[in-house]
Amino acid sequence: MEFEELTEKIIKCAMEVHTALGPGLLENTYNECLFYKLCKSGLYVEKEKQLPVIFEEIKLECGYRIDLLVENKIVVELKSVKAIEDIHLAQILTYMRLGKFKVGLILNFNVLSLKDGIKRVVNS
Repeated sequence: MEFEELTEKIIKCAMEVHTALGPGLLENTYNECLFYKLCKSGLYVEKEKQLPVIFEEIKLECGYRIDLLVENKIVVELKSVKAIEDIHLAQILTYMRLGKFKVGLILNFNVLSLKDGIKRVVNS
């Protein structure tokens, strides 16, 4: 499955979760529900995927965790905040760089319409 098709499927599932639950819940609630929805749709999804940092010859388990990694290709970071900020963009770009991933999605569920809470990130 190509990146475009995958991101569309992820966004469709996220919209179904948002429609059912609405805004204002904790991030973890959306994470669990979206994980369930993505798995149910037939996608391979890892939740809370650990991401080590390699520094010189050592591997450091620094506590970095990707909310959802879909099909070993797309990093999905879920938020339930007033607005997506630069720090959220920096966070997903760091995860993408460390894991050598090309595409990421920031999904902010604390909005009236989820389409206003989606940010697609491409790492060149």
